[in-house]
Amino acid sequence: MMKPPKSIRTKSSWIGSDIVQQVDKWIWQLNDEEIDALERACNKFLEQNNSLENINTDSFDCPSLNNKFRKIRNELTDGTGFKVISGLDVSRYSRREIATIFMGIGSQIGSPRSQNAAGDLLGHVRNIGGDAKDTSTRIYQTNERQTFHTDSCDVVGLICLKTAKQGGESLLVSAESIYNAMMKKNPHLTSLLFDPIATDKIGEVELGENPYFNIPVFNWFNNRLTVIYQRQYIDSAQRFDSVKAHSAELVKALDLFDSMANDPSLNFSMWLQPGDIQLVHNHSLLHDRRSFEDWPGQTEKRHLLRLWLSVPNDRELPPSFAQRFSTVNIGDRGGVIVEGTKLQVTID
Repeated sequence: MMKPPKSIRTKSSWIGSDIVQQVDKWIWQLNDEEIDALERACNKFLEQNNSLENINTDSFDCPSLNNKFRKIRNELTDGTGFKVISGLDVSRYSRREIATIFMGIGSQIGSPRSQNAAGDLLGHVRNIGGDAKDTSTRIYQTNERQTFHTDSCDVVGLICLKTAKQGGESLLVSAESIYNAMMKKNPHLTSLLFDPIATDKIGEVELGENPYFNIPVFNWFNNRLTVIYQRQYIDSAQRFDSVKAHSAELVKALDLFDSMANDPSLNFSMWLQPGDIQLVHNHSLLHDRRSFEDWPGQTEKRHLLRLWLSVPNDRELPPSFAQRFSTVNIGDRGGVIVEGTKLQVTID
């Protein structure tokens, strides 16, 4: 197997302190004509009583924006790795209209995937008072810091409906920049993250499969660096008797990865305002969210909708990713499907 170079330079190997100043590279500010086009597509979809579970480029038809969507998809998979779409006034729309526009835009990027064992294609990111220390709790359902991680899909999308009273900023960091910084600091520890490591599936286990997957944090495949990472679930996988205990050196390697991901010169944060849509490529970037203080009123609490997308013409993934993505077939991979999963869209 070919080894990666000592330093990787691509469009997605940006430094946070630089990219935060280059907003023209990653913000699409919708104009009135573009908003009208999205609204027309939404209204047509709803008039035909289509099911959101089956939304696609045919049922959410927006021809005047096709070139824009194509450029965004290419920017996600082969460019900076993220995009923010701004300009929607969510106060003007019903929840179903918001969900339709958001999922319609997502359908132009890729096909939605199930985000949990229940089969939710549209996720709700909000604090429901879960205990972050409980291994069965999803961190996004609390108000705690998430830590840098990737999700089980090609692209993750968020639309902000309500902001927190304080905190909750979104953070991004380049996997290649983490790798480059680690190689400068300690090449030996960096090399350890190219070996398979057990990561807890947190109860979302396919019939007959292990309750964890074994995939390296760093994967060099077809001359591209791909990352898969969730430190909490790497640590919680140690609860299984069949998982080898972490060596002191591996813990140092994971700690070094975390320290580089959290380096304020490498990552950067952004405030997602109501109506903002953020799209992030999971194979080249990691994302995070700071802790927050929520509003006391139930209707005012921080609330985002989420999509997991499988993207056509994306990069090939190593065969080991099939443990988490069910398959590595481009355009039909990712998500969570277990026994009894039924795909559904819940808008409230």
